[in-house]
Amino acid sequence: MNVIINGRRRHFRTVTFDRECNSVILIDQRRLPHEFVLAATRDYLETARAISEMWVRGAPAIAATAAYGLAQGALSFRRGSLRLFQSHVQKVQDAIQSARPTAVDPANAMAFVRSAMASGQTVAEQQALAIAAAEEFANASVEQCRAIGRHGMKLIRSGMRILTHCNAGWLACVDIGTATAPIYAAHADGRQFHVFCDETRPRLQGASLTAWELRQQGIPHNIIADSAAGHLMQRGEIDLVIVGSDRTLGRTGEVANKIGTYTLAVLAHRHRIPFYVALPLSTLDWTLKSGAQIPIEERSADEVLVATGRLLARRKNGGWKPEKQIIMGQVRIANPGSTARNPAFDVTPPELVTGLITPAGIFKPTELWKNRSQLMGKAQGIASAGCALH
Repeated sequence: MNVIINGRRRHFRTVTFDRECNSVILIDQRRLPHEFVLAATRDYLETARAISEMWVRGAPAIAATAAYGLAQGALSFRRGSLRLFQSHVQKVQDAIQSARPTAVDPANAMAFVRSAMASGQTVAEQQALAIAAAEEFANASVEQCRAIGRHGMKLIRSGMRILTHCNAGWLACVDIGTATAPIYAAHADGRQFHVFCDETRPRLQGASLTAWELRQQGIPHNIIADSAAGHLMQRGEIDLVIVGSDRTLGRTGEVANKIGTYTLAVLAHRHRIPFYVALPLSTLDWTLKSGAQIPIEERSADEVLVATGRLLARRKNGGWKPEKQIIMGQVRIANPGSTARNPAFDVTPPELVTGLITPAGIFKPTELWKNRSQLMGKAQGIASAGCALH
């Protein structure tokens, strides 16, 4: 997407790769919305840490980061037999996979890269195949998001009020976004609508990232407290809900997404508001048989107990203004001595989901399994076209 920096509009991807330096280049999302910073990871361990510590987040974005990180680790192998190289690559894959366990996309991305590497007869050949496959995966991810936008924009009419949760925008992907893809496509088509961004406690990705994106694109929006969504629905001020997904089960249609998604789905069902999930094909998990099997990441309690943001100075005539120098700080907001639970995701049952917006079209959650051949074939077709699109 395009970002305005120093008054000039420039195009950026969330994640790219510097072959010469063997570095993964990321937009450091911990600094947004106050500061736009690119960060380069020095090795695969730092790439894994960047995923764990949420320099980069969002299932498609961490998938591309994982693919690049696997290639980065493969390229760091200097000398030794093919057997030792493959052992090293497995070590790299395990380190990256453990960084954030709930999303299935990183595992699928690295499996794609490993499959491509298998045809190489030497270490050098497999290294070259690794970086080519990572680039292919990233390019294919962008095309999938573009297709999600084409299919999903049919749901958006002028005058609508749309609710989002967390950030499933281009910052959560390589480009364009999943939940935001239909929004951006409809906006480009000239449709007029309003977006409500759930703040998304505790890391506030809706308030800090989705709102920042929408402001960059000139789309009217408001940030709301998570607990305000039900009130707006009750008053008839929400017409459509679109969220993303970190793992959707192909067998059952259950959707794992950012904590609070299940609550919104229940509220939307109660008020008969369409509730859609937008996802790339790499988010589909065809192996697990129940949402109860999805590993739910428990993050640090500090995310609940402490708030992070830009320090402000009080104006003489009242109110607040940003300090001239960007200073990020943390403040304790919870009772001293109290502890917290911090599950990062929840699972929404299929009966609460109106439809799944995929690159292959819009499906009912219960239609995934019978259409698995079509969906798997579509994923392979988009991936095969990826290198030509770069």
